[in-house]
Amino acid sequence: MRSGLVSGEIDEENGAILRTVPDVSVVVPVRDEVESLPLLLEAIASTLAASQLNYEIICVDDGSTDGSAEFLKEQAQIRNDLKVVILRRNYGQTAAMAAGFNYALGKAIVTLDADLQNDPADIPMLLAKLDEGYDLVSGWRQKRQDGAINRLLPSKIANWLIRRTTSVNIHDYGCSLKAYRAELTADMNLYGELHRFLPALAYIEGARITEMPVRHHARRFGQSKYGLSRTFRVLMDLLTILFMKKFLTRPMHVFGLLGLTSIIAGASIGIYLTFVKLAWHENIGNRPLLILAVLLLVTGVQLFCFGLLAELLMRTYHESQNRPIYRVREVVAKNVK
Repeated sequence: MRSGLVSGEIDEENGAILRTVPDVSVVVPVRDEVESLPLLLEAIASTLAASQLNYEIICVDDGSTDGSAEFLKEQAQIRNDLKVVILRRNYGQTAAMAAGFNYALGKAIVTLDADLQNDPADIPMLLAKLDEGYDLVSGWRQKRQDGAINRLLPSKIANWLIRRTTSVNIHDYGCSLKAYRAELTADMNLYGELHRFLPALAYIEGARITEMPVRHHARRFGQSKYGLSRTFRVLMDLLTILFMKKFLTRPMHVFGLLGLTSIIAGASIGIYLTFVKLAWHENIGNRPLLILAVLLLVTGVQLFCFGLLAELLMRTYHESQNRPIYRVREVVAKNVK
């Protein structure tokens, strides 16, 4: 048996094992990686055991059909450092990571892929950087071992676009090898394809972010689950992140401004046409400007109403979950500990 979550001190009163809080939880989303899993589990365990860290490994099976779930269930019966979460079907990597975050108990959380391309030997280095005061440490695959056309080129374009859009200067958003403080992941709700935007989401929460070069290996087993087909979904989620970054708690500022602009433009055209009709007695019924004025007025009212509804939804979102609109890093005072 390996040291892990279950190990702990004995309660002197009733003899029960007291579970200790792990120093680190390693979250691994898994989909059809049965050949890689034995090597991955041993690599993670040997690395963290050598670092003398109390740890747990959380493997989230995301609808595997190659026997990965069965293998993980067998391993969970004989290892006390492994926790297996099996999803009912394939929900995607974002959902798998969210499940891993929810079941993680560690003070720090590390994520990495199950395909052996991320190197578990880099985990202690990321954790050491986390101890310097950062909330998120992102891996940077400087020497990626992937195809140039179908992986590297789209990734470079996406990383450049995300950096420009979010103002978070991370070179490699797509690297799954990242280390987080547990309290940071508790503040982030994931959906869609937002796992690749975790640094941007963390930035919205006020996190301190840095990156470190990490090793990257060529895939040894199976085939990649990524491709150009994900580009559209990534772009849509990028727009979501951009809106959240600028207008998450004040949606009326964008919808209200657009609506007010549209109403003013429509009203101005309407006043001009009214003047033409009354002063010069010209026919305005067949003018395109009349249609434009009506469309602008209607669109402006709709946008304004959207803004009001978005404000109500945002207030409901924060108040129903008792979720503050700010994050406190620390409180410093003489009598506060």
